Amino acid sequence: MLIVIALSLAPISELRGAIPYGIARGFSPSVVFFLAVCGNLIVIPVLLYGFEGAERILCRCRWGDVVCRWVFSRTRRKGRWLERWGPLGLVLLVAIPLPGTGAWTGAVAARLFGLRPRTALPWIALGVLVAGILVLLASLGVVHLFGID
Repeated sequence: MLIVIALSLAPISELRGAIPYGIARGFSPSVVFFLAVCGNLIVIPVLLYGFEGAERILCRCRWGDVVCRWVFSRTRRKGRWLERWGPLGLVLLVAIPLPGTGAWTGAVAARLFGLRPRTALPWIALGVLVAGILVLLASLGVVHLFGID
Protein backbone atom coordinates (compact mmCIF):
# COMPACT_ATOMS: atom_id res chain seq x y z
CA MET A 1 0.00 0.00 0.00
CA LEU A 2 2.89 2.37 0.64
CA ILE A 3 3.96 1.92 -2.98
CA VAL A 4 0.53 3.17 -4.11
CA ILE A 5 1.02 6.32 -2.04
CA ALA A 6 4.61 6.74 -3.24
CA LEU A 7 3.59 6.36 -6.88
CA SER A 8 0.84 8.95 -6.45
CA LEU A 9 3.33 11.40 -4.97
CA ALA A 10 5.83 10.97 -7.82
CA PRO A 11 5.76 13.50 -10.69
CA ILE A 12 5.77 10.97 -13.53
CA SER A 13 3.33 8.32 -12.34
CA GLU A 14 1.04 10.28 -9.98
CA LEU A 15 -2.30 8.55 -9.55
CA ARG A 16 -2.28 7.51 -13.21
CA GLY A 17 0.30 4.91 -12.26
CA ALA A 18 -0.71 4.32 -8.66
CA ILE A 19 -4.30 3.23 -9.29
CA PRO A 20 -3.56 0.62 -11.99
CA TYR A 21 -0.63 -0.66 -9.94
CA GLY A 22 -2.71 -1.08 -6.79
CA ILE A 23 -5.57 -2.78 -8.62
CA ALA A 24 -3.11 -5.08 -10.45
CA ARG A 25 -1.65 -6.05 -7.05
CA GLY A 26 -5.13 -7.14 -5.95
CA PHE A 27 -5.88 -4.35 -3.50
CA SER A 28 -9.42 -3.08 -3.02
CA PRO A 29 -10.24 -0.52 -5.74
CA SER A 30 -11.86 1.82 -3.22
CA VAL A 31 -8.80 1.72 -0.93
CA VAL A 32 -6.45 2.20 -3.88
CA PHE A 33 -8.50 5.16 -5.13
CA PHE A 34 -8.54 6.76 -1.68
CA LEU A 35 -4.79 6.31 -1.10
CA ALA A 36 -3.82 7.44 -4.61
CA VAL A 37 -6.01 10.55 -4.51
CA CYS A 38 -4.86 11.45 -0.99
CA GLY A 39 -1.22 10.96 -1.99
CA ASN A 40 -1.67 13.13 -5.05
CA LEU A 41 -3.53 15.80 -3.07
CA ILE A 42 -0.86 15.95 -0.36
CA VAL A 43 1.77 17.11 -2.84
CA ILE A 44 -0.28 20.04 -4.22
CA PRO A 45 0.16 22.59 -1.38
CA VAL A 46 3.82 21.64 -1.05
CA LEU A 47 4.31 22.33 -4.75
CA LEU A 48 2.23 25.49 -4.90
CA TYR A 49 3.84 27.10 -1.88
CA GLY A 50 7.33 25.70 -2.44
CA PHE A 51 7.89 26.38 -6.14
CA GLU A 52 8.90 29.99 -5.79
CA GLY A 53 11.71 29.31 -3.33
CA ALA A 54 12.79 26.13 -5.08
CA GLU A 55 12.84 27.91 -8.42
CA ARG A 56 15.05 30.65 -7.02
CA ILE A 57 17.49 28.12 -5.58
CA LEU A 58 17.50 25.79 -8.61
CA CYS A 59 18.04 28.52 -11.18
CA ARG A 60 21.26 29.63 -9.48
CA CYS A 61 23.24 26.70 -10.87
CA ARG A 62 23.62 25.83 -14.53
CA TRP A 63 22.01 22.36 -14.51
CA GLY A 64 19.14 23.62 -12.35
CA ASP A 65 18.53 26.45 -14.76
CA VAL A 66 18.43 23.96 -17.66
CA VAL A 67 15.89 21.82 -15.78
CA CYS A 68 13.75 24.85 -14.89
CA ARG A 69 13.72 26.06 -18.48
CA TRP A 70 12.73 22.60 -19.77
CA VAL A 71 9.93 22.19 -17.22
CA PHE A 72 8.63 25.72 -17.77
CA SER A 73 8.65 25.52 -21.58
CA ARG A 74 6.89 22.14 -21.48
CA THR A 75 4.30 23.47 -19.05
CA ARG A 76 3.71 26.61 -21.12
CA ARG A 77 2.85 24.40 -24.10
CA LYS A 78 0.47 22.31 -22.02
CA GLY A 79 -0.82 25.41 -20.22
CA ARG A 80 -2.66 26.77 -23.23
CA TRP A 81 -5.77 25.31 -21.62
CA LEU A 82 -5.18 27.61 -18.69
CA GLU A 83 -4.84 30.70 -20.85
CA ARG A 84 -7.99 29.88 -22.78
CA TRP A 85 -10.27 28.56 -20.03
CA GLY A 86 -8.90 30.07 -16.80
CA PRO A 87 -9.46 27.94 -13.67
CA LEU A 88 -11.55 25.44 -15.64
CA GLY A 89 -8.53 24.99 -17.91
CA LEU A 90 -6.47 24.16 -14.85
CA VAL A 91 -9.00 21.46 -13.93
CA LEU A 92 -8.82 20.06 -17.47
CA LEU A 93 -5.02 20.17 -17.53
CA VAL A 94 -4.89 18.13 -14.34
CA ALA A 95 -7.89 15.87 -15.01
CA ILE A 96 -7.04 14.54 -18.46
CA PRO A 97 -5.14 11.34 -17.69
CA LEU A 98 -2.38 11.66 -20.27
CA PRO A 99 1.40 11.64 -19.82
CA GLY A 100 2.68 15.04 -18.80
CA THR A 101 -0.54 16.19 -17.18
CA GLY A 102 -1.52 16.00 -13.53
CA ALA A 103 -1.10 17.80 -10.23
CA TRP A 104 2.60 18.49 -10.77
CA THR A 105 2.01 20.07 -14.18
CA GLY A 106 -1.01 21.94 -12.83
CA ALA A 107 1.02 23.39 -9.96
CA VAL A 108 3.82 24.47 -12.31
CA ALA A 109 1.25 25.98 -14.69
CA ALA A 110 -0.42 27.86 -11.85
CA ARG A 111 2.96 29.29 -10.86
CA LEU A 112 3.87 30.25 -14.43
CA PHE A 113 0.54 31.89 -15.15
CA GLY A 114 0.52 33.84 -11.89
CA LEU A 115 -2.34 32.08 -10.09
CA ARG A 116 -2.11 32.43 -6.34
CA PRO A 117 -1.75 29.12 -4.49
CA ARG A 118 -4.97 29.75 -2.57
CA THR A 119 -6.84 30.16 -5.88
CA ALA A 120 -5.17 27.26 -7.71
CA LEU A 121 -5.36 24.64 -4.96
CA PRO A 122 -9.11 23.81 -5.13
CA TRP A 123 -9.08 23.71 -8.94
CA ILE A 124 -6.09 21.36 -9.02
CA ALA A 125 -7.72 19.21 -6.33
CA LEU A 126 -10.89 18.97 -8.42
CA GLY A 127 -8.78 17.92 -11.42
CA VAL A 128 -7.09 15.23 -9.31
CA LEU A 129 -10.48 13.85 -8.26
CA VAL A 130 -11.74 13.76 -11.86
CA ALA A 131 -8.50 12.12 -13.05
CA GLY A 132 -8.73 9.59 -10.23
CA ILE A 133 -12.27 8.63 -11.23
CA LEU A 134 -11.32 8.32 -14.91
CA VAL A 135 -8.24 6.23 -14.17
CA LEU A 136 -10.17 4.04 -11.72
CA LEU A 137 -12.92 3.41 -14.26
CA ALA A 138 -10.41 2.65 -16.99
CA SER A 139 -8.46 0.37 -14.66
CA LEU A 140 -11.59 -1.54 -13.76
CA GLY A 141 -12.46 -2.02 -17.42
CA VAL A 142 -15.52 0.22 -17.56
CA VAL A 143 -14.22 1.84 -20.71
CA HIS A 144 -14.07 -1.60 -22.36
CA LEU A 145 -17.45 -2.59 -20.89
CA PHE A 146 -19.19 0.28 -22.70
CA GLY A 147 -17.24 -0.36 -25.91
CA ILE A 148 -15.51 3.03 -25.87
CA ASP A 149 -12.05 1.72 -26.79
